[in-house]
Amino acid sequence: MNQRYLCIQLFVLLIFTGSPAQNETGEGTLYARIDNYLLAGSQNGFSGAIAVVEKGKTIINKGYGMANQDTKTHNNPNTVFDIGSNTKQLTSTAILKLVELGKLNLNDPLSTFFKQLPKDKQNITIHQLLTHTAGFTEAIGNDFEQIPTHQFFEKIFATQLLFEPGTKYSYSNVGYSILGRIIELVSGQSYEGFLNEYLFAPAGMKHTGYLLPKWDTVQLSRSYNRGILEAKSPVLSYQEKGDISWHLKANGGINSTQNEMLLWYKALKNNKIISNESFNKLTTPYADYPSGRLSYAYGWTVRILENNLKRIAHNGSNGAYSHSLIWFPEEDIFITYATNANSSEVEFLAYDIAKIILDKNYVPNPIKDNVYSFAYNYMKTKPADSSNELISLLKENYTDELSSSRLLNSLGNLLLRMHDNQEWALELFELNVQKYPGDGNLWDSLGDGYMANNRKEDAVKSYKEAIALGFDSSQEKLNELLKN
Repeated sequence: MNQRYLCIQLFVLLIFTGSPAQNETGEGTLYARIDNYLLAGSQNGFSGAIAVVEKGKTIINKGYGMANQDTKTHNNPNTVFDIGSNTKQLTSTAILKLVELGKLNLNDPLSTFFKQLPKDKQNITIHQLLTHTAGFTEAIGNDFEQIPTHQFFEKIFATQLLFEPGTKYSYSNVGYSILGRIIELVSGQSYEGFLNEYLFAPAGMKHTGYLLPKWDTVQLSRSYNRGILEAKSPVLSYQEKGDISWHLKANGGINSTQNEMLLWYKALKNNKIISNESFNKLTTPYADYPSGRLSYAYGWTVRILENNLKRIAHNGSNGAYSHSLIWFPEEDIFITYATNANSSEVEFLAYDIAKIILDKNYVPNPIKDNVYSFAYNYMKTKPADSSNELISLLKENYTDELSSSRLLNSLGNLLLRMHDNQEWALELFELNVQKYPGDGNLWDSLGDGYMANNRKEDAVKSYKEAIALGFDSSQEKLNELLKN
């Protein structure tokens, strides 16, 4: 590695982590409790990074596991992760910046920005979009599906609203895409261009975005969904396409680092980007979740915990990456967490870190190997006729995961996506159908399993059974099969 580059990296790292003299690192300290917990977890597949700041002091800022297993690159504070739906707070902050600039008002209706809207969409406000109370559906397509701008918004505005705007809460990615388009229409800039000029530059953030940053390719993390399904950094996909699909833009998919997220926190805290009044609007609870446990602000969730402790937080995930930001403003505790090997075992790990910080007696359950990785590692070394032994092991170690048809179906479909162990995929689908014979979705998966194993006649029977059970999506597959 170039010596000058190494010195710069070490300098940046020291700025954010502090030297051992600045951080207590002895056994039993907060640093040690967090570090020991994650180090142990990394032995069971945990891969990611954590940073914690308390009252201006960096408690920990460290990576665990591999950013890239092929190149043996370790995760670190400058590793680039997909932050998922934490993109939404960037969008909401940009909207508040436009309010400060006198470009729009939070109660402006959609008809101010879009012409020839259906009547039921005309009076939806920016505030309702920000709080997921506009009534739009969650999504209308795949994140990476390319679609012309006019076609995307025509499709959105042609959809049926889930409820009368302002009366309920329902999380909507497309609602934030609409906000992203409003930012473009009002500012005359691209969505990313506006964020870069008015949010990232004032905060000192140079490695956050889609296409504009000068990405260090060494720091781009690969993803390892559930520890087994590998994929390249989404940044490389953006660069190949040269654009960001509106299915993703402004609601998710921005990439960043732990050090950048610390800059983001400091910029918000010190009102470098928006005023204190705007920050209060950003983090005021407006809409209650159906469960009643959380309220939604603007790109943040808000919850009042025990002892009247206010927590603002948000999570983002695309299945492979997961990202969390947690902030206790009165205590001035901020946590930023990312993983490039997401699973149910580690998706919300940041909340355990928060408990460690707030309660010196709290001991979280150890991070264990996720069920998919556990099963996959078994299947790599055993033939498909060992399925009874696998089921016994799963019952012994992951009883709750076997309480529905989801696990075996997901495992089988993962194998199909990986083009790996097709015999095992078919075995899992057959076991699932035997246990849940009335589920058309499982018969559809079984048909896919037969196709992967070149058993066309059995696939036809399975798809027909799926259709008979009301799973209409099998019809297209069946038609294609019968044509050939």
